[in-house]
This record gives sequence, C-alpha cells and structure tokens, in this order.
Amino acid sequence: MAIEAAGTPDADPWADIRILGRGWPVPAAVSPGGELAEVSGAEKVRQSVLLILGTRRGERVARPDFGAGLEDFLFEPLGPTTAALVRHRVETALVLWEPRIDATEVAVEVGDRRRGRLDIRVEYRIRSTNTHYNLVYPFFLHEGGPV
Repeated sequence: MAIEAAGTPDADPWADIRILGRGWPVPAAVSPGGELAEVSGAEKVRQSVLLILGTRRGERVARPDFGAGLEDFLFEPLGPTTAALVRHRVETALVLWEPRIDATEVAVEVGDRRRGRLDIRVEYRIRSTNTHYNLVYPFFLHEGGPV
C-alpha cells in the first residue's frame, strides 16, 4: 500500500478527520440545515486550544485539573512578572492537554494597559500534518474600563 501526501488526488480525504477529530463546535451551534453543527480537522484543534485557555481549573467536575487556569491572574499587576507567569501557565497547559500540537512559541504582551489586557499569542504546529497555525487570545486582568 502506497502512502500518499495530503492534497494529492489519491490522498484519503477523511485522513484529517480521523487523525484530528470531529465534534461539536465550541460553543455548540446549529447548522443552516437545523442540525447540530460539527467541526473537524484543524478548526477542531484551534477550538480545543481556545477551550484550554478559557477553562478555569475546577470548572469541569470529571476533570478538575483541566484548563490553563488563567483566572488565577485576575487583578494581578500588569507587568513582566505576570506576563511571564501567564506564558508559563499557557505552555504547561498546552503540553498537558493538547497532544495533537507542538506549541512552537507562546508570547504574552501588554495589549491595552488602560483596560488591563494581555495578548497571548500562540504559534503551534499540528503534529500529524506538520502545518503551522497561530492565534491571539486576549486576556483581561481587570474588569470593565480603565484601571
């Protein structure tokens, strides 16, 4: 049996779905046809990364240690120490909870000092396809308006 590269005419069109998964989007949605929508492939992986970043530790009853636990940093001072701690927490959570990727870079920068926003930039490679992606997750240290 010959192994074909993705994107060639003989490549298996279902390979990404079998390897990367298929399931409900986050948040759950209804398709235009009125059925429960599904996502698959690289989009499923992207949504999983966002889910890890947005989940509080203890939020999931069956898996209380799941998530990045970024809420621990709410109301912390906006500075290099907090940014470094957030970066470490994100890197650790992605290694623990998303085995389909390698986080090639995690950078945390002050996005908006007045609103207390950190921009968490994650660059990752999907291991099975060797495809690179990135996303920016805005994390607010303070509620509401200017601090």
